[in-house]
Amino acid sequence: MIAARSLSKRFGPVTAVEDLSFEIPTGAVCGFLGPNGSGKTTTLRMLAGLLRPDRGALRIDGLDALRDDLEVRRRVGYLPEGAPAYPEMRVEEYLRFRHRLADAPGPIGSAVASAIERCELGSVRRRLIGALSRGFRQRVGLAAALLASPAVLLLDEPTEGLDPVQVQHFRGLLRSFSQERTVLLSSHLLSEVEAVCDRLLLLREGRLVAEGPLAALRAAVGGDRVVVRCAFAGLPRTPDLSGVPGFLDSEPIEPADPSERSVRVVARGDGAACREAIAAAVVAAGGRVRELVEERPSLEQLFLQVAGGGAR
Repeated sequence: MIAARSLSKRFGPVTAVEDLSFEIPTGAVCGFLGPNGSGKTTTLRMLAGLLRPDRGALRIDGLDALRDDLEVRRRVGYLPEGAPAYPEMRVEEYLRFRHRLADAPGPIGSAVASAIERCELGSVRRRLIGALSRGFRQRVGLAAALLASPAVLLLDEPTEGLDPVQVQHFRGLLRSFSQERTVLLSSHLLSEVEAVCDRLLLLREGRLVAEGPLAALRAAVGGDRVVVRCAFAGLPRTPDLSGVPGFLDSEPIEPADPSERSVRVVARGDGAACREAIAAAVVAAGGRVRELVEERPSLEQLFLQVAGGGAR
């Protein structure tokens, strides 16, 4: 678990983070979003113990991170942006070095072997890091972060520069860790956050402007509006949908199948009631419903609102 209270950090006249408070429960995978310069990396460095906040309180895995900083560092795995490592070292050699550097508990051999297995590095364990692809170097960085079996895993842009296959593989690795530890993932890839995260923290200019479960934040973007896409057949025109509860508007859209018709309905209220009423109207008019999908507000909409100052 991570609990931050009123964290602030300045660099001379520049305020990087201001009065930042949030909680991330154990077992959650939390996405960290915000425009460039919003304070994400500075916050991750404070959580990792690399920067000390100017003021505020921070508890990680039940410990006071400012008072018991050495013990907390043993419980935190941190993968910085770019996964920096020594290119002249071999993978296994580097991981053994990192284990000693971190003074991680347990036998070094078994810890390194476990990290290599979990991150699927067996085929390159004796290769020079500098000769590896970007995807494998990211895996080496993740393996190093996992050596001490940390309770908290902090990842700063972990898939930046990876190709789609490498991104998909990295997502699989992250999902396999989510039940064991708290994960905080910073990324500019909105698809990445949607694919692996169940909670979000959104920063702008060093301040927290939105937080919570992904589903709740999506709902906040659309307010109480419901958007339903319906594909139907057997009718020459769109049926009368004005009786849909909370009906606001409807518009025909291009169907995926030329033999069908499609319409997008905007209403205010409960999504299930809206879908049921649309289906009933189609059937009452003698048509057949082929598809009925509620369209969720996208994470991109939420991000753009935050970047522009619209979300709170």
